[in-house]
Amino acid sequence: MIKLFQSWWKNKGKRTAEILQDDNIPEHVAIIMDGNGRWARRLGLPRVVGHRNGMKAVKRATIAADELGIRILTLYAFSTENWKRPKEEVDFLMSLPQEFLALELEELIEKNVQVRMMGHTDNLPKHTIEAMEEAISRTKDNTGLILNFALNYGSRREMTESMKVIARKVRDGQLSPDDITEEMVDSNLLSCGMSDPDLLIRTGGELRLSNFMLWQVAYSELWFTDLYWPEFGREQLLEAVAEYQRRTRRYGGLS
Repeated sequence: MIKLFQSWWKNKGKRTAEILQDDNIPEHVAIIMDGNGRWARRLGLPRVVGHRNGMKAVKRATIAADELGIRILTLYAFSTENWKRPKEEVDFLMSLPQEFLALELEELIEKNVQVRMMGHTDNLPKHTIEAMEEAISRTKDNTGLILNFALNYGSRREMTESMKVIARKVRDGQLSPDDITEEMVDSNLLSCGMSDPDLLIRTGGELRLSNFMLWQVAYSELWFTDLYWPEFGREQLLEAVAEYQRRTRRYGGLS
């Protein structure tokens, strides 16, 4: 880890010790990967080129998160609203999980990474589901970094489905409305079993959550960058973690 920090902080003209706090690494980092299309347009390239280069940024972020000791990395890969995009672009985006995992799965297995998916499988093409299922199956016993893809994910739908499960139990007399707790709602979310994100990163210069983990990021630290996702790498992740370590998390109380 020291070498990881040294290479960056040397360029920044700062001392490694300023952020080398092994006991304050965020356990769960979530990233809204925004700006692939705008990055490509700026270079006069088709949007799909931006998405493919965004896939390279996924690998860089995964390796850096693993080396840093982050336990969970959740990546917003495709939202329930992204179906509104042109069919050609959607079809290309649906091919990327298969392409990425074909290239990187063996290395992920070697690095003890566990692949998960958080999202709704309806509407997803068969080849996308099969690629994800293979990766999940082959890495399910790994104990290292959890690489969690939010694919066909929308937080409002997620929360609505959780409410439906609880409402059915109330209707059937299995549960009283007074028995409903935050823990019960949480247990019916797609992220069940994972800690809430400590740090939420968004690239691309936009300052909004875009229907991403609205329940789970209630007390997450937020970090935004104007860099487009294909430009994101180890240095930016370290910069975000450095900022995270400079903040005091009070959860509504006093420090």
